[in-house]
Amino acid sequence: MLMLGVRVPLKEGEKVRRRLLELGILNKEYKIKREGEFLIFPITKSIEGFEIVETNFEKAQKRPFSYREIVNVPEKLKPLLPSSFDIIGDIVIIELPEELIPYGKNIGEAILKVHKHIKAVFMKGSKISGAYRVRELIHLAGKKRTETIHKENGIRLKLDVSKVYFSPRLATERMRIFKKAKKGEIVFDMFAGIGPYAILLAKKVKLVFACDINPWAIKYLKKNKNLNKVNNVIPILGDVREVAGQIRADRVIMNLPKFAHEFLKEAILSVKSDGIIHYYGFSHEDNLFGEHEEKIKTIAEKLGRRVEFLERRVVRPYAPYQYNIAIDFKVL
Repeated sequence: MLMLGVRVPLKEGEKVRRRLLELGILNKEYKIKREGEFLIFPITKSIEGFEIVETNFEKAQKRPFSYREIVNVPEKLKPLLPSSFDIIGDIVIIELPEELIPYGKNIGEAILKVHKHIKAVFMKGSKISGAYRVRELIHLAGKKRTETIHKENGIRLKLDVSKVYFSPRLATERMRIFKKAKKGEIVFDMFAGIGPYAILLAKKVKLVFACDINPWAIKYLKKNKNLNKVNNVIPILGDVREVAGQIRADRVIMNLPKFAHEFLKEAILSVKSDGIIHYYGFSHEDNLFGEHEEKIKTIAEKLGRRVEFLERRVVRPYAPYQYNIAIDFKVL
């Protein structure tokens, strides 16, 4: 049966697909058709501003929207199935309540069926702990491989999820800092990990000093420098306390929410006058920013400096009634 379609060059395909979705006229019951260097999108009604054609489309096979639709677990436990999980490259890391742990393999296999690009599924076996900020991971399904390449914000990040800390949920926050950074700046990333802030910022600023105490993190940071072809990142393996004060940065990033307050002295010693510090912490909903700001002011005063608070924001929920917060402040 002949149907209406929007015909566009291949390079414009993704942009047009999103636009048709926004307008609510993309017909999801049929497959997008390719003809040479063009794509034809099935639509439910005609629209101005595009090339409209009549053609035949193949019926699209209906796929499960969520792994929860097909997973084999007792019906009474289905309400406990997590609605979200972390996707890092082609690896999924999921947190399961105790009642679902015996069904971990079934859950992992269901995720693989729904998400075709995922190659391995792991369960969180412990909380993040230790100086290297890593957790135990338990293999559920797919390949027993923990190394992957994660893509975000136009960069690629190689890592081993069992050896380094990385959160894909902070991609938006990393882009926020990138937009605030200015050309010509020197940046000090105090807890750099594999370099999600450092590599991204290197595309814009003059120089990034990236410090981490985890040798695996620095190993992958060096790999990611090469992977993204940036030569203005200086990896530093060691305790940031030994580095502080030797660097004078225009901008300092303190992405260590659980312990950042313990390193405020080091951050303030490392920032230029009128420089900016991006501080992260964890807070109860009853006092999101006040306690952190008091600590910041107290440490600054002890060092003979003043601070001007620029922005306060909630980055994400962390635990019941607990939030990961960000405070941007200028040091005068």
